[in-house]
Amino acid sequence: MAAKRGLDALGYIEREGSPGRVPEAFRPVVAAARERVPDVFGARLHSAYLYGSIPRGTARVGRSDLDLLLALREEPTEADRADARTLDEALDKEFTEIDGAGTLLVGRAQVLSELERHDLGWFVACLCTPLLGEDLAEELPRYRPGTLLARETNGDLALLLPRWRERIAGAVEGTGAGGPAEAALRPLVRYMSRHLVRTGFTLVMPRWNGWTSDLAEMAEVFAAYYPEGGHPRRAAQLREAAVLGREPVGDHDVLRSYVDDLGPWLAAEYARVHGVKKPRP
Repeated sequence: MAAKRGLDALGYIEREGSPGRVPEAFRPVVAAARERVPDVFGARLHSAYLYGSIPRGTARVGRSDLDLLLALREEPTEADRADARTLDEALDKEFTEIDGAGTLLVGRAQVLSELERHDLGWFVACLCTPLLGEDLAEELPRYRPGTLLARETNGDLALLLPRWRERIAGAVEGTGAGGPAEAALRPLVRYMSRHLVRTGFTLVMPRWNGWTSDLAEMAEVFAAYYPEGGHPRRAAQLREAAVLGREPVGDHDVLRSYVDDLGPWLAAEYARVHGVKKPRP
């Protein structure tokens, strides 16, 4: 039976990526990552994964970034994070096919913890494609697109908004008296646009009963449930954010609208519908 809305025949979220979906243009950088990660982390590495558009097969040359998740046998140290940044910078410099590289470091115990079962654990099991080592998904449950998953994946937007405001202010201040540079703000627009679209989608995910990582589809699913009820403009905002998540511009006004309007509304609506995720240390 064919999968429906990202689910298998039993209603569980299917793993969305695979090595076979990696576009031909990106295979050299994936091969380089596979070769270099063990050289950098050695016996500290438990397993490595790809995530994002490259293993989904939707990456665009010169526009998409390389996303890696590395699970270490122990909790990551500052030295590990410095090593990861060095690896990212080297891959980004060498391969023009990617628009940056980012490595997320986690500890094996954290991934498998009860606290992270429906957040980081789900992320590894459903959104990450194995690259090296033993797949941690084998030690995790299967997942349905319900309220618990929605709350634990994106139920912390209210906590993120103050940090976003600080990042925006820092980017503006760091560009000097000439005003904020497009190059400094563009990565923030891309990151925050994607995060808000995903939050809007998971707000309605249990009602839609499915999973997708396509930003445009996420925005349309949201729009199906929030066209009225006093929020007619929210669908338009999510659609615009979906576009900016793929084609970002360094616009300070966009960022201010995210942290002053759309973000606070989404956070409040999320808390009303799903509640707030369990606090992390």
